[in-house]
This record gives sequence, structure tokens and C-alpha cells, in this order.
Amino acid sequence: MKTFKIGGIHPKENKLSAGKKIEPTPIPEMVYIPMSQHIGAPAKPIVAVGDTVKAGTKIGESSGFVSANIFSSISGTVEKIDNIADASGFKKQTVIIKSDGTDTWEETIDRSTDLIKSTNLTPDEIKAKIIEAGIVGMGGATFPLGVKLSPPKDVTITHILVNGVECEPYLTADHSLMLEKAEEICVGVELLKKVLGINTAIIGIENNKPDAIEKMQNAASAYTGTQVVPLKVKYPQGSEKHLIQALIGVEVPSRKLPASVGVIVSNVASVFAVYEAVMKNKPLFERVVTVTGTSVKNPSNFLVRLGTRTGDLFPLVGGIPEDTDKIISGGPMMGKSISSVEIPITKGSSGVVCMTENEAHRKKEQNCIRCGRCVEACPIGLEPYLLNTLAKKSMIPELLEHNITECIACGSCSFSCPANKPLLDYIRLGKAKAIQATMEKK
Repeated sequence: MKTFKIGGIHPKENKLSAGKKIEPTPIPEMVYIPMSQHIGAPAKPIVAVGDTVKAGTKIGESSGFVSANIFSSISGTVEKIDNIADASGFKKQTVIIKSDGTDTWEETIDRSTDLIKSTNLTPDEIKAKIIEAGIVGMGGATFPLGVKLSPPKDVTITHILVNGVECEPYLTADHSLMLEKAEEICVGVELLKKVLGINTAIIGIENNKPDAIEKMQNAASAYTGTQVVPLKVKYPQGSEKHLIQALIGVEVPSRKLPASVGVIVSNVASVFAVYEAVMKNKPLFERVVTVTGTSVKNPSNFLVRLGTRTGDLFPLVGGIPEDTDKIISGGPMMGKSISSVEIPITKGSSGVVCMTENEAHRKKEQNCIRCGRCVEACPIGLEPYLLNTLAKKSMIPELLEHNITECIACGSCSFSCPANKPLLDYIRLGKAKAIQATMEKK
């Protein structure tokens, strides 16, 4: 069974919502839509207070090559444009819309469930629709897909790899999407192949999802050059570079992007969004989100309008459990603990996890016993114990020398440390300082 070579861990999966059908959530009375839901320059609001909008109305225009358009997720009136904190804790310019209760969509959107398999659009026209729809990496990275589909002229793309791994504990949003939208995902893959002028696509799925593997294999069998490859379960296999290594045995060089080895990687949710954008004229304004936790009464997968308050989702699963100590936006390994249930769901919100006090409480830190488990676990081949020490002392040249900027913040080091050291906390801090120092030097 294929997997990546170096490091990796096996946290308890806790896929409590696996097999649960995707349920649309009620239309919220208010949505809070940040203009920055992607890596790169924030979108610029193109609406004003008092404007009326529909679901699918563009309300934010991309402001650069690395940026993405933003759309209203409901019909109603723009109440306010304000700075609101997102899951990272930073305040972002946000358009606040009050629902009119009608859920009117833009007339250009095809709301039927009919499967459309082919199009006469040219590759450039398909790419233009993807860019216009504001599609980003929906596995959490939120990198604008249009940028990935525009590699430098001296780069030749040979493979599209579709990420159906979903290696984070608890999360099942991608799993549920593959079960219910396998045909649409495969059409989305064909559209991406047409844009890039290639015929090779590989869909990677970890083998703890045998039903999704079967569904996707059956759907993919109708398309030449597309195959589904089961992968051994190992975290963090959903990382781009590790997925590439697992699927095609190629290692992406240090400080290089996947395109440098002829590969484009896209999450299954992003590929489904491509299908909807091109075949249904539907911009990205809703996504599948897992709401779960060991004490949650009814862990579920929901189709959520972007801008919905996180707190609006909990009544749908039986409320916030009394023993909840932390609420995580994303998965427990790489997600962020949110300070308020007012935080809105955005393009990169794959899940909301309620952690009990026992799960969230950090054990008492002890002295390092020099066991080397953090080194064995690191999927990049770094030395976390050393980076931790250097970061504490703000030794920037030494941090750069030991490749701290290569860290993907997967948390494997902290997870594996028997001394309960918060390795990732200090490594993240050191990485931020190192990047800042490098930028200032330039």
C-alpha cells in the first residue's frame, strides 16, 4: 500500500460523522462574509451599505494575481461593512448581509441536480470561469486555484493529483462529498485536465474510506487517464508534498512548489466547486463542513452558506456539549482554537470540532529525554527539538540554517513527544520570526 517515506504518525481517527449524509443548513438571518478567505491580497468590496444582493452576487473583487472573488451566500441587504475577527483571531474587512427570507439566487445559476458531463468551452474559457467563481484550495490552504492553473511558461505540467485523503482526525466533509458527488468530481477532474492540456489524473484516498474508494473508482472508470489509488492511512498524507511522494514517488525539492515537478494538486472539494462553476455557473458561496466531537450528540456533515456564524451550527447537532473546553476550526492537528462562536464559516472551513477538557488539556511539560521521537515523526525530516530551542532563544540565522521555513505545522512532533513539550508552538513562532527577518532583509 502506497504512502510517503519519512515520518508520520497515527492519531486516533474519530471519524464519528462518517457515513452521515450531507444536510443543507437553514438559511441564516445574517451572514458575515470576510473579504479575505484566501492566501494573497484581500478582495475589495464592490457593494455598499443598503445594496440588495442575491445568493451568488459578487460582493468582493479580487485585487491581484494571488487573490479571489467573494460572493454573497444569501439574498438580502448589506447591513454593514466592518472589521470582524476570523478563525485566526485577526480582524478582517467583512461584509455583513441581512437575509430577506426568500433565498433568491442569481438567475444565471443552474440549480438543477442534472449531471452535465461535457462542455464546448475552450481551456481558457474554463479557467476564466474558475477564476471568476473565486475557487480556492478548500482543504485548508485556500490558495487561489486560478494561480495553480497558470504555471510559468517554462514549467510543463504532467499530472493532476486530487486530494481525497482527509487525514485529519474527526473530519469527514471530503469523505461525504466523494460518496454523494463522485460523478461531479470526476467531471471536475476532466475540466482541469482540459485546462492544463494533459490526460493524467490520480485521485488519492486513504484506505479507511473503502466506500469512497469504490464510489470514485466506479465513477472514474468512465474517463481515460483518471485513476483512483488507495493509500495507507498515515498523517499528514494530505500535505501536497507528501501526497505527491505517496502517489507518484516524486520528491518536491526544498522551497519549491509542486509545479516544479510537473504536478498540480487540488482538493476534492475544490474540484467539485470547479464542476459547479463551469457546468452550473455557480460561484463558491457554500461548502460542506463537518460538525463533530466525542461528546457531540449528533456529529454531522452540513452544506453551509459561507458567512454563517459557527454558533448557528451547534443547534443542528444537539448543542454545544457541557464538557466542551475548546472549539476548533478545522481538525485537531492543524486547526485553530476559536475565541468565539461568532466566527464565520469561510472557504477554508472544513470542520468544527468540540474538544472535551480531557482532550484539550495539556499535560504537564517535562524535561526532554533525548528520545528522538519528534525527529522520527517529522515528515519533513527536521529536528523539532532543536528548532524548539533555537526558537525560544530567537536565534534567527540558526533557525534558517536548520530549515525552519520548511515546517508544515502538522503537529506530529508535539503529538509524539513523551515530555509533553509544546514543540509546534515555539516552532510556529520561530518560523514567523524567520520569515519576517528574511522579508526585511530582502
